[in-house]
Amino acid sequence: MVCNRPCNWINFLSCLLVFIISYSLIAIPSLANNFFQDFDVTWGGGRAKILNNGQLLTLSLDKASGSGFQSKNEYLFGKIDMQLKLVPGNSAGTITAYYLSSQGPTHDEIDFEFLGNLSGDPYILHTNVFSQGKGNREQQFYLWFDPTADFHTYSILWNPQNIVFSVDGTPIREFKNSESIGVPFPKSQPMRIYSSLWNADDWATRGGLVKTDWTQAPFTASYRNFKADACIWSSSTSSCDSKSPSSTSNTNAWWLSEELDSKSQERMRWVQKNYMIYNYCTDIKRFPQGLPPECSNTNMS
Repeated sequence: MVCNRPCNWINFLSCLLVFIISYSLIAIPSLANNFFQDFDVTWGGGRAKILNNGQLLTLSLDKASGSGFQSKNEYLFGKIDMQLKLVPGNSAGTITAYYLSSQGPTHDEIDFEFLGNLSGDPYILHTNVFSQGKGNREQQFYLWFDPTADFHTYSILWNPQNIVFSVDGTPIREFKNSESIGVPFPKSQPMRIYSSLWNADDWATRGGLVKTDWTQAPFTASYRNFKADACIWSSSTSSCDSKSPSSTSNTNAWWLSEELDSKSQERMRWVQKNYMIYNYCTDIKRFPQGLPPECSNTNMS
């Protein structure tokens, strides 16, 4: 400690107090975006753990059970980021799901699901959008990196105009609001963030042909650096509503009007050309009576 004032007991004690306060600010992590603060572990019998003073969360799966968590807050529009490191090694049969969802038979949902695979084979990133209880809008991708070697950021931008899925800032899918042609769009039901790690070896890997190897258990996925620039829904009021006591000024709620610019659309097309392995909007066999109406939007394919 360096004190540049005349040395007497009063100055010494004041310098010591400044030092203690400064050290405390460095040593104690901020509770902002802290898993203890933002999420509840909802199932798994201790297999879900919040570690490192709330800065890390892990989910585990063994033969007895998987595990999961959900956000304390509900959101109605926002930009949601989470860094994930997926189950390494032979993850065949496992699914790590990270998604937004409302409740009820006509629920809305925005999905990232990571389908495990045999060692050396790539994960499949499965995306889907439900509106008014109707899904069947799957697009699937390989990733251009090993998602088990390090953390990567998976993001959902959701506003009244569109939904954009991104990986490390690169958009991979856009689902536009097509209500003008009769397609329901998620815009009125607040959603929580959910994540779970579970066994789905009846379909997850090669349609269920490859089963989970339980000798590799426990399987573990890790989470960090959650961030939500979003409208929080509470007591039937949005924090983005100017009448709300906790109002977020719409001038700061940039996500409410965010859309892909031409450069971002070009990057998305690059991903879809090189890494997309399934697109419901091109599956004529699945829709013999005609593709869903939103597929006429050029940004869907």
